[in-house]
Amino acid sequence: MRIISTERSQVLAARIAEKLGVPLVETKFTRFPDGEMYLRCGELDGETLIVSSIVDNDMLVQTLLAIDAADQSRTTLIVPYLGYSRQDRRFFPGEPISARAVARALSAGIERAFVVNIHDPGVLDFFSVPAENVTIASAVGGYIGDLNLNDPLILAPDEGATAFAANVAAVGEWDCDHLEKTRLSGEEVRIAPKSIDVDGREAVIVDDIISTGGTLATAACMLREQGAVSIHAACVHGVFTSGAYTRLRAAGISSVVSSDTYENASSFISAANAIATAIREDAHH
Repeated sequence: MRIISTERSQVLAARIAEKLGVPLVETKFTRFPDGEMYLRCGELDGETLIVSSIVDNDMLVQTLLAIDAADQSRTTLIVPYLGYSRQDRRFFPGEPISARAVARALSAGIERAFVVNIHDPGVLDFFSVPAENVTIASAVGGYIGDLNLNDPLILAPDEGATAFAANVAAVGEWDCDHLEKTRLSGEEVRIAPKSIDVDGREAVIVDDIISTGGTLATAACMLREQGAVSIHAACVHGVFTSGAYTRLRAAGISSVVSSDTYENASSFISAANAIATAIREDAHH
């Protein structure tokens, strides 16, 4: 077994290779003068693991090129972050179901796929090969444990993220709740934990993805007003568009961390162990 990666997943690929004890194959990336992408990797045979987060259109193309480069081997695709996955239904006539289009394209030339904390597991059905969702809730919980907070309250930003938050909270047997928005008037809303009072507590908001961070910033300000001692945020995929990171810190969130599924300066949590475990377990089936 050998591992190759695309350009924006090199760190995670190296960590997975170390966990599995398999070689990481050097891959070179460049562009032709007209902007077309080119990659070349070392010799591949037997089984190849491709690690590629689809963080932008370039990485989608690189992933397709990597799959084709590995056509002489049995190929497993690991997609830590699957771009386009939230466009999973058609709202207006003439729209594509983008998640389906991307999954179909990625399925050609591979035997199986793994994604990490996909927003809607139903998207996996768009793959034409076996596809599995890997959760890193335990890794997020482990990081929170290392913060040495005093009896933290783990909060999901909405009811839909409650299951993920509960799995994170289970690591330290911490209290868990989800935020609920209540409209007080035509212009005033209140965001607060549904069941547990945050007064005097250290709160950690956890989610699968942070994009713009607008809702979390608003929630943080309100939690402060409700007596939270400190507020932290942790997510799997730290996309942080439109100045989201600074927006969250400016809102009074003490720390904002993400994982290496979307590699950036806040990637203090690694998905490598969870992915390596899933690969091993699949091999034994």
